[in-house]
Amino acid sequence: MSDAVESRASKAAKRFALTALTFLLMMVMCVPGLWVILSAFRPNAEILSKPPIWVPERLTLDNFAKIFGFGSDQIAIPVVSYFTNSLVIALTSTAIALLIGMAGGYAFARFRFRGKAGIFLGLMLFRAVPGIALSLPVFMLWSWMGLIDTQLGLIIVYVSLNVPFTIWLIDGFFRQIPMSLSEAAQVDGCTAWQAFWKIEFPLARSGIAAAGVFAFLTSWNEYALASQLTRSTDSKTLPVGLLDFTAQFTIDWAGMCAMAVIIIIPALILTFLVQKHLIAGLTFGGVKG
Repeated sequence: MSDAVESRASKAAKRFALTALTFLLMMVMCVPGLWVILSAFRPNAEILSKPPIWVPERLTLDNFAKIFGFGSDQIAIPVVSYFTNSLVIALTSTAIALLIGMAGGYAFARFRFRGKAGIFLGLMLFRAVPGIALSLPVFMLWSWMGLIDTQLGLIIVYVSLNVPFTIWLIDGFFRQIPMSLSEAAQVDGCTAWQAFWKIEFPLARSGIAAAGVFAFLTSWNEYALASQLTRSTDSKTLPVGLLDFTAQFTIDWAGMCAMAVIIIIPALILTFLVQKHLIAGLTFGGVKG
């Protein structure tokens, strides 16, 4: 009896230690983000003070007012233009990548064709190349095609970056759905297209939502390629707009943190809205594949 009690106590202690360690690691990971959010509501002088002020003496909304040009002589940062550009580019590239990814993932999961393994491997190898490594050839090609400083240029780049990962992710989800469901629907009179939309698509919806979130966040947060391919407010995205707070000898850290908070908010809202589908999709697609 005592051995059983000791065993339960030992398991409880291990669970507690694991939970505490996980909580500690999560806190360490969240500290930089929390510091950025906190600095967005602090004066620049307080952020740059030496010795550093760890506990804010006062919180203010002046940083947000300044970047929008309210209540100061400072020229407003074109936040609305940057936000609109980011939203259009991220949503459009995500929608296109999802359509291509659904078609490609379904084809790889359901059909056999010559060169299937080689094509799939090629897509994965292409995705393994860092985007910044492609900046020079993309810049030269886009210059020749007249796509520099255009939203279309960034949309094409982000679609090409997201499609391989989206295909791979959605392929794993469709593999978990038995083909017998689609075949039974077709026996009952559905066409292949109707069987896909009425049977297979609803079952894979969580996985497709997960792929969409990852594609959107990749496009929304990307900086390296966007900084090379954009020049004006007609195409600059929010991450590139952070450079507006840098000068030759100074950096407006408070304004930069305020802009960073504006960048974070839509990503948090999207993740919160689809978190149920996101968790279900990740666990469903990770069973096997």
